[in-house]
Amino acid sequence: MPEKNKLTLSVQYADPRLQDSITRPLVRRWIKAALFAPAELTIRFVDAEEGRVLNRDYREKDYATNVLTFAYNEGEDYAEDEPTRADIILCTDVLEKEAAEQKKTVEEHTAHLIVHGVLHAQGYDHMDDEEAAEMEGLETEILAGLGYADPYA
Repeated sequence: MPEKNKLTLSVQYADPRLQDSITRPLVRRWIKAALFAPAELTIRFVDAEEGRVLNRDYREKDYATNVLTFAYNEGEDYAEDEPTRADIILCTDVLEKEAAEQKKTVEEHTAHLIVHGVLHAQGYDHMDDEEAAEMEGLETEILAGLGYADPYA
């Protein structure tokens, strides 16, 4: 019997600063907790320069942001067993700065951003209050299941 939430994962450390602490098995664990269907995902850790270029070129915002999700089959009609395909980009500079400002560990904040990105890849959004409340509730529940505190507390 095929695995319900099969995950094909690539983890890229273009910015290698977190390579020793945010390991591939840890990233896989966080993703699996947030996955509701099969997926083919790439998680890429980048520096501020690459993060800014991607945000500028694809979102027309000329600054580095914490996480960008590029969902490739979003909004398409596809078979139920067809995997979600996405690239999730995390900017190490921004996530380290935010973790310090929020008095969280880099691990806690990275777990939250990956869960957030995986939910985006599966079609969740926070464009209005109702969507934001649903997405934040899911993030909080998933992170609690992983042993992390409420990221919005």
